[in-house]
Amino acid sequence: MIRFLIRTAIFFVSALIGLWVADMLLPDMTVDGKSYFFVAIIFALIQAILSPLILKMVHKNASAFTGGVGLISTLIALVITSLLSDGLDINGITTWILAALIVWLAGAVAAFILPAVFIKNKVENSN
Repeated sequence: MIRFLIRTAIFFVSALIGLWVADMLLPDMTVDGKSYFFVAIIFALIQAILSPLILKMVHKNASAFTGGVGLISTLIALVITSLLSDGLDINGITTWILAALIVWLAGAVAAFILPAVFIKNKVENSN
């Protein structure tokens, strides 16, 4: 149960970081400051649901595109999050594409680094 909660926290924080980085870098993308956590929760939930479904579909029908599943699911999750929340606003096709790329990349880097931080903190706290 603890591992599940840690993985969930890492997934949420990496989504939050990805959205924040994209918001900082893209002038045509805004996340309302009051809505950051709500937008990140919606985005993370949609991403968690879509990624395995898209991966399964792509692997079955077009396995050459398996590497792009993260980008595709990120873009779709951004679109759905934008529709469900007033806190996320993205304007222009270029901004949509860059937002998906930045959110995916920053989230992936955060998801790679955060477990090491959690493990380091746990080791230091146990001593």
